[in-house]
Amino acid sequence: MDTGSSYPRPPSTVLVTGGAGFIGSHACVELLDHGYEVIVVDDYSNSAPQVLSRVERIAGRFVGAVYELDIRDRRALSAVFDRHSVDAVVHFAAHKAVGESTRMPVRYYDTNVGGTTALLSAMQEHHVQRLVFSSSCSVYGSAGTGLLDESAPAAPTNPYASSKWMCERILDDVCRHRPQFSVLCLRYFNPTGAHPSGLLGEDPSGEPDNLMPYVAQVAVGRRERLRVFGGDYPTADGTAVRDYLHVMDTVEAHRVALDHFGDAPGMRIFNLGTGSGSSVLDVVTAFGRACGRAIPYEIVARRPGDVPALVADASAVARAWGWRPTRDLAAMCRDAWHFQQLNPHGYAGSARRPGTKE
Repeated sequence: MDTGSSYPRPPSTVLVTGGAGFIGSHACVELLDHGYEVIVVDDYSNSAPQVLSRVERIAGRFVGAVYELDIRDRRALSAVFDRHSVDAVVHFAAHKAVGESTRMPVRYYDTNVGGTTALLSAMQEHHVQRLVFSSSCSVYGSAGTGLLDESAPAAPTNPYASSKWMCERILDDVCRHRPQFSVLCLRYFNPTGAHPSGLLGEDPSGEPDNLMPYVAQVAVGRRERLRVFGGDYPTADGTAVRDYLHVMDTVEAHRVALDHFGDAPGMRIFNLGTGSGSSVLDVVTAFGRACGRAIPYEIVARRPGDVPALVADASAVARAWGWRPTRDLAAMCRDAWHFQQLNPHGYAGSARRPGTKE
């Protein structure tokens, strides 16, 4: 663990919160592939324990330890830090569906904000000073059109986005009052796709709230058609535009971040995106090419909390770290379809992971 204000060595043991989730599981593979010792906490509210056996199969290494716990359980979380000498934390654990957040705002603030403050308490208690925080482009909300850089004002339009913005403000405040604490805040723009092996992908509980897994479930026959929320936005085809980023590019940026805590003090914010926007119908067309069949869809009313367009200016992270995405929308659709083909019912029915879950 870190006990001072400088970082003489890069982190070697990383605690990943939400490590069985979509992005978290891919991050575990990336970290294991690069020699890190990985400790996972997850409550499996939107994930499955058996995912971690797949992580280990891909990486050819075991996850150091896995704990089943709610991130808000301060006593259980503190016990994890007691048992492991954690060098840095990568914090994914959160609820993340825009539509659901408008129906369950209190749940989102409780888990996303309350979970983050519980984590900070445990880190402070155990003198762990380095955090990579999973934020979101949704904090920009209706900030404007065109490419959005990190200076764009926050204008969240839904409780999910507001909860991420609140976490950012808390983290910034902590860094200002604890100069030894370092936070790398990554605002990513719509991670999607899957691991190219087809063993890991996005498998949400219940009806998908995100576009790509919904399209994939339609393509594989689990759902009849896609509902496109809004066909009257001020975009080229009337559907919402987003900057889609391959999950493998996303987690590579998290791994690279671990080498850059010492670059500057305090909290630093970076966008992760491709700089290229795709409409909902662009994704539908691209996925149709990947799976070899047309995706049936219907256009319905707009969804509360959505905005017309969010596209990243990610030049700052390219300048600072040399990180740039290398995979395009076709690769995202191809890999997502490969996962869905190999797992037509998601992770359901897979063997439960034995070992260190507590």
